[in-house]
Amino acid sequence: MPHCYILYSTSLNRFYVGSTILEPKERLQNHLEQFYGNHKYTSLSKDWKIFLEITCNSIEQARKIEKHIKKMKSSKYIRNLRQYPEIVSKLQKRFYQED
Repeated sequence: MPHCYILYSTSLNRFYVGSTILEPKERLQNHLEQFYGNHKYTSLSKDWKIFLEITCNSIEQARKIEKHIKKMKSSKYIRNLRQYPEIVSKLQKRFYQED
């Protein structure tokens, strides 16, 4: 099942937003092990944790939600996604992809 996921690093006090067809825990492990290379943003820290997972019905939907969240450029918005699940539901409906 595709996901849009948000990671948080305490040491950097930063979020990372991504999308994947993998399970978010598996994707997190890949980031921590620098599977994607040591020049990637997530290689700056080893304390990334999953902040939020958004289950999607397609990778296209996950990528559109990821793009929307990044476009907002707001850590407050990201925190609100976790605090108010109805925002996530609205995003899932807004970017719903038919198979």
